[in-house]
Amino acid sequence: MTPANTLAAVYGHSLALATDLYQLTMAQGYWKAGLDGDEAAFHLFFREEPFDGGYAVACGLEHVLDYIRQFRFTDDDLGYLAEVRGADDHPLFDAGFLEHLSRLRLACDVDAIPEGTVVFAHEPLLRVTGPLLHCQLLETVLLTLVNFQTLVATKAARVVLAAGGDGVVEFGLRRAQGLDGGLSASRAAYVGGCAATSNVLAGKIYGIPLRGTHAHSWIMCFDDERQAFQAYADAAPNNCLFLVDTYDTLAGVRNAVAVGRKLRERGHEMLGVRLDSGDLAALSIAARRILDDGGFPQADIVASNDLDEYQIETLKRAGAKITLWGVGTKLVTAYDQPALGGVYKLSAVRRPGEEWRYKLKLSEQELKTSNPGIQQVRRFRTPSGLLADCIYDVDRPPRGACTLVELRDGTRREIPAGTRYEDLLLPVIRGGEVVYDPPPLAEVRRHAGRQVALLPAGVRQLRPSEAYPVGLDLSLYEMKRRLIAGLRGGGSGPRDV
Repeated sequence: MTPANTLAAVYGHSLALATDLYQLTMAQGYWKAGLDGDEAAFHLFFREEPFDGGYAVACGLEHVLDYIRQFRFTDDDLGYLAEVRGADDHPLFDAGFLEHLSRLRLACDVDAIPEGTVVFAHEPLLRVTGPLLHCQLLETVLLTLVNFQTLVATKAARVVLAAGGDGVVEFGLRRAQGLDGGLSASRAAYVGGCAATSNVLAGKIYGIPLRGTHAHSWIMCFDDERQAFQAYADAAPNNCLFLVDTYDTLAGVRNAVAVGRKLRERGHEMLGVRLDSGDLAALSIAARRILDDGGFPQADIVASNDLDEYQIETLKRAGAKITLWGVGTKLVTAYDQPALGGVYKLSAVRRPGEEWRYKLKLSEQELKTSNPGIQQVRRFRTPSGLLADCIYDVDRPPRGACTLVELRDGTRREIPAGTRYEDLLLPVIRGGEVVYDPPPLAEVRRHAGRQVALLPAGVRQLRPSEAYPVGLDLSLYEMKRRLIAGLRGGGSGPRDV
């Protein structure tokens, strides 16, 4: 199954109505006001790095491309909208507007930061430009597709960091927020660095390696534990990883060794044991000794039981002999921060053929005042890693040295001319047509691992000791200050900046 068909494969019908009602009422308003052909620029970004961490891992772009590729209002969609009523019990949508939607084909341009790239607060992950009505209709679904997957990919990267080179398997489907949440989480967790999933449908659709064993119910269906292990070995000799804590954990490890020896006589090897309760550090140390003494030094000790990056960190410090971590609930639900808080803000409008008129949203909180312009992110780096990120307006790119005004505190940072850099937002859609070939998911995963490794150590750690520098190019910063002054002076802001 190709990635281009994943959304259709899961849902089997149009997703044009996967939006908030106000997107459609605004679209009708633009159409009635004659603004539907005006051009607009929107940027999708988040305001704070999740989990009190120092970074996020961009994820969800492939689904964005898939959605836009398939975007159409079907006759069934339009028939439903025709039945929606307003407060006066009359149709909410004009027949003429619905006819307009029936002919609508997205003509937007989209630029995006590739999946697996580390990103930071206020940086646009997506830039959408094109007809105002079209851009508006994309807001809700783009946020849905990018917010959750970016959140879970970031959580997975943190869990993998805490595991310190040990393997991590995601198996949270049973605790996920619905089937779609489970699929999206499995995909994002793999991007963030998990080695495998228990989610078979995610394995089929996305090509993620599968891992799994048996449950306590399997053990309880037999007269004793050793009989249960032997029956499982007979049924699946090439997948024998035994869950050993149904009754007595260390007795379970000894039973696994006994069955493992018989399995070896038949030409197969026991993969290991899984601990799902109790003092995981102490039990894993004792289990390692039993396995080693029994002739299974290569057997994995897998741990589960509501793990997250902090518990893994604690267990490793306690000397746990766990070699593979099974992480479910707290990963796929992003347990300690269930939403990224990404937003989609208008930054410029224009009549066709005219110059852009820059826009921003004011707030009493400085960091909630949006940034104007047609934004790009320039990432500066040294031979050893990442240095700083500069958000600039594409019509006023930094030339030579760059003066960066940090968003957190207004500190000015000089980036010398000649510093190596790359611009992160790449063309992915032009005129509604996909022009970007997403890399295989395994390559996205490798890219994410390389990106996290490039971060300064103080930014990368679970409790960051430093903030990665992100700011506005001086010219964009000064433009923003002029716009703010104009708006707070009671006007609509300067038209030419």
